[in-house]
Parts: sequence; C-alpha cells; structure tokens
Amino acid sequence: MSDTPPRLAAAVILVAAGSGQRLGYGMPKAAVPLGGEPILMHALRGIVASGIASQVCVALPAGDQGLRRLCDDFREELADGGPLLTLVDGGSTRADSVRAGIAGLMEGIEAVLVHDAARALTPESVFHRVSDALAAGADAVIPVLPVVDTIKTVSTTAGDSTAVAPEVVTGTARREELRAVQTPQGFTINTLLQAHQAAQAMDQEQAAAVTDDAMLVEVLGTPVYAVRGSTQSLKITTPLDLIFAEGLLEGPLGARWVEG
Repeated sequence: MSDTPPRLAAAVILVAAGSGQRLGYGMPKAAVPLGGEPILMHALRGIVASGIASQVCVALPAGDQGLRRLCDDFREELADGGPLLTLVDGGSTRADSVRAGIAGLMEGIEAVLVHDAARALTPESVFHRVSDALAAGADAVIPVLPVVDTIKTVSTTAGDSTAVAPEVVTGTARREELRAVQTPQGFTINTLLQAHQAAQAMDQEQAAAVTDDAMLVEVLGTPVYAVRGSTQSLKITTPLDLIFAEGLLEGPLGARWVEG
C-alpha cells in the first residue's frame, strides 16, 4: 500500500491575460509564438500532461477571440477523461484575473494551483510536488529555486548633489535565506478565497505591492511552504527570455523532460 496521501480534487487557474508589451510582438503574450505555436498551448499541454487537475480555468485577455478559438480547438483535442477546460475574461491586474478564475471554478474543487502561462515550460514534476504537498496537509505551497546571485539592497540618491550614481548600496541580503519564487502556486480553496477576499479591502498602494498569491496568504498569517522548482520554469517576459525558451525546446530531449 502506498504511503502517499491521495491528491485533492484540484483545478488550475492559468493566468494568460498579460499584454506582452515587453516582448514587442504587438499581441497578447499568450499568443506569441514559441517553437512554432503560441505560448499558451505549451502551458496548457504541460498542465494536462501532469494529470493533477480535473479543471483548467484559463483567464484570457477580455474580448480576445483568437485565443478563445485556440482554446476551443484544444478542448476538442482532449481525450475522454481529460480536465474540464473553462475560459474566463481576465482583469486589468493579475489579482483580478485570478479572482475571475476562482469565480469560474466548478463545485467540489478542494485545491487550486495558480499558474502563469508565461512559465509555459514548467515540468510536470513541479506540478506534482506542489500537489503532493497540498495533499500532505499544507494550505499554501510555492515552488522555489535558490538564489545564486549576490543581492544588494539600495536606495535612491535623487536630490543628492554629491552623488556619483543614481543609487547607493545600503546592505547585502543573506543569500542562504533567499529563494526565487515560481508558479504553479498551490492553495486549498478556502485559503485562496480568504486571501483574495482580504485583498479586496486593501488600498491602492497595498494592492500594488502584492506580486503573487502567496503574498496575500502571508498577510493572513497562514504558513506558506516551499518545494523545489525548476530552472526550466523560466518566466517569458522579454525577447531574451523567449530566446532561452526556444533553446530549451530545441534541446535533445525536449524541454519538459530535461530536468525534474
């Protein structure tokens, strides 16, 4: 008999509503081609291949018919027994898109993994590690990587007539305690709901400082656990990121199988 606890009934909210301005293609980021097909398709296939979700809810740019048709075509590709694919209009912020995804979830979902379409090459093993930690009793789980660069804190020198540069170093962070955070970030459904309900009471400055769902959960005082991420789970934001992602796809084993 296996000692691994059974997985919770899970959904993935795939956030794919970004404008992609920094990529410079003049189209939503999810529609930008990677290895001959849109970034969104790589993200969807990775989620489905992981087998951890009974529903995938995709938050798309509002009114984008091209990406909707792409998802509709993908829905037809799904074999019997595949996850339910739901489409919702994303919002003007990431948090708005996640809330739209929450509203689109079917009844009976116990856990939610929030994933960025921009991390389109995330290996299946990362989805499994997050899902397994939730099944083991965690309310919030994030995939992370150790930070290899030395990290400095700085302050601006604006208004200082004697300054020789626009910023000055104020300290050096302890690298051993730092982690770079990735997605999918996993939560029990109640934890994610409480976090986003609390976020709606934030003022504009507080809301602007929140960069991921785990930060909202931290505000609740709920422990957020960390599991190992993957260097393949790079976030495609700039043209250089896209070049790196293309290089992973062209590797001898294919991006999703090179590293666990």
